[in-house]
Amino acid sequence: MEIALVLAVIAVIFIARALKIVPQQNAWVVERLGKFDRSLTPGLSVVVPFVDRVAYKHSLKEVPLDVPSQVCITKDNTQLQVDGILYFQVTDPMRASYGSSDYIVAITQLAQTTLRSVIGKMELDKTFEERDLINAAVVNALDEAAQNWGVKVLRYEIKDLTPPAAILHAMQAQITAEREKRALIAASEGRRQEQINIATGEREAFIARSEGEKQAEINKAMGEAAAITAVADATADAIRKIAAAIQQPGGEQAVQLKVAERAVEAYGHLAKTNNTMIVPGNMGEVAALIGTAMTLFKGGKAAA
Repeated sequence: MEIALVLAVIAVIFIARALKIVPQQNAWVVERLGKFDRSLTPGLSVVVPFVDRVAYKHSLKEVPLDVPSQVCITKDNTQLQVDGILYFQVTDPMRASYGSSDYIVAITQLAQTTLRSVIGKMELDKTFEERDLINAAVVNALDEAAQNWGVKVLRYEIKDLTPPAAILHAMQAQITAEREKRALIAASEGRRQEQINIATGEREAFIARSEGEKQAEINKAMGEAAAITAVADATADAIRKIAAAIQQPGGEQAVQLKVAERAVEAYGHLAKTNNTMIVPGNMGEVAALIGTAMTLFKGGKAAA
């Protein structure tokens, strides 16, 4: 009975040591008699108790690794405090177990040395502008070396770039000066545009006034021309009407009467000149004047 119980206990222990359950996204490295035998994938696996043993357990998840802050020297001999983070993943459990005694330390040290080398080829201003280039250079260098360690470097990100306080002060002063320069340029451009707008407005106003004056002169000239034409047309029409009236019976007598009236009016006006009364010495002179006017009238009529 006791022997059976012992055998049962041994069997339970044997089964417990023979069955291995590997979690998801994990890989276990099995050694047989101290030598690498195989890698166990997620799920239930069977090993030989006391002969096989699980020597290493690796997580296949992406792992973030904080790279310690370090001082780097730029191409223009400026100290720069750099802090970054690295993301890697175990892709080969066997190499991760035997390729390096500690692949995490190896990746960390290689990341620091590569970062110093990359930043040493750049000037200070470029380090702030070319972060993507720095990250890519570090990843390429690490990924090539980490293949022997069974690790895949996925990406590297610079968390912080901190220059010395004196450099920060100088950079701040430069930024302030640049902003003041931009403000002065903007103000001068505003004044320039203002002067241009004022000059343009004055020119357009002068052109508008000159065009208005020109149009006013044209309208005035056209009005005077129209008035002259109207007066001429009215005079010609009156002359035509007088000429037509003369042709009627009694027309010449009416003209003689009108001429006589104008002659008498002319003598009347002449007599009032300088407050002196002038009276013709012989009334026959008036008749002679009327006769002369009629002769001129008849002569003009005959010529017509």
